[in-house]
Amino acid sequence: MKIYKSLDEFEPLSNAIVTIGTFDGVHIGHQKILSKLRECAAERDGETILLTFFPHPRLIINPNDDNLRLINDIEEKTHRLALSGIDHLIITPFTRDFSNQTAEEYISNVLVGRLGTKQIVIGYDHHFGKDRQGSIKDLKELAEIYDYTVEQIPEQDIEDVAVSSTKIRESLIKGDIETANKYLGYPFELTGTVVRGDQIGREIGFPTANLNVHETHKLIPAYGIYAVEVEIYSNLSTVHTGEYVAPQPDRIAKGMAYIGTRPTVDGMNRKIEINLLDFTDDIYSTTLRVKFLKFIRHDQWFDSLDAMRSQIKKDEKNIREYFGIAN
Repeated sequence: MKIYKSLDEFEPLSNAIVTIGTFDGVHIGHQKILSKLRECAAERDGETILLTFFPHPRLIINPNDDNLRLINDIEEKTHRLALSGIDHLIITPFTRDFSNQTAEEYISNVLVGRLGTKQIVIGYDHHFGKDRQGSIKDLKELAEIYDYTVEQIPEQDIEDVAVSSTKIRESLIKGDIETANKYLGYPFELTGTVVRGDQIGREIGFPTANLNVHETHKLIPAYGIYAVEVEIYSNLSTVHTGEYVAPQPDRIAKGMAYIGTRPTVDGMNRKIEINLLDFTDDIYSTTLRVKFLKFIRHDQWFDSLDAMRSQIKKDEKNIREYFGIAN
């Protein structure tokens, strides 16, 4: 898969098969659309293009709306799209000027002029252009003029996208990792940098890596303890233009993750802490990709550090049993 950080970096193709969307999660609902895109490209001997946007359009159209929560950050999404077999991924900056194009300007300037679209694979509910007034009706009406065809994604497949996204977000908020992962088709991830904490975990015998999550709008699962698999990267580069190369972790470890406010200690700010099992290396400033596999219990208050330590030992035992790791 080739990546482009703007439309200007992309040279129009002679036979582009295109779809457009945020594709947050790249989950099992999205996979139906991507499968249809690949199918159409195979039938026409074309190349697939997915046009997406960064930052998320909602952050530009409604800058005061702080409710947006993303299933993927941009690196996670790129990785998932590469695995889905797309030929070209264009991550173009979403701006006010871009959103103010009329429907025909969007079709003429972007779809045809910048991409070379010969077929667009799109849902019945797709809207674009100024005030989102453009629709599939406009795409069909202008298809003959601009020499492309429209492949409409079945309504049921579009509904599957909406249902999957809703189920994933609702499940993560409740801590139902198993259901979220089922609809994702892979383990939910948090990606961040290890930063220095206050060493309380070390004091009670469970040293932790404090995770600073990169994406400020990332959805954080319910407070509690989780069994996780952790990929450790000394240098996880950001998405850049060119052929996508999947990052290879330096190490992979099993562990337990804590999300919460540490009510027994201070109960103030949210923390994301990772205790790696049978691991003693210094990993400050490295990047972790934390894959959430199983919810163990909700966050809770203890009347002493000893009581908290006793419960964490039980949590560790449960997680070791889950992974089949001897104590």
